[in-house]
Parts: sequence; structure tokens; C-alpha cells
Amino acid sequence: MMDLEFYRNIPKKECSQCGCEIQEQHESYLYECERCMGIHEE
Repeated sequence: MMDLEFYRNIPKKECSQCGCEIQEQHESYLYECERCMGIHEE
């Protein structure tokens, strides 16, 4: 159970440009959100 608690307490990854939470896949190495990378217009 201790291992599970460790993973639950890992902070969410934030965009290095705007600070928004990054929705990532399990092996993602992105440091910018899709909006800052220009993938999606919002």
C-alpha cells in the first residue's frame, strides 16, 4: 500500500511556459502544454 500512496502524492506536471496542468500519457517527456506548443488553438 505504501507504493500506491507514493504515486498518488506525485504532483501534477505543469507547463513550463504558462503553468497549466499538462494532461500527459504515461511515458510523456513534454514540458509545455499543447496550447503553448501550438498544437491546439484555444
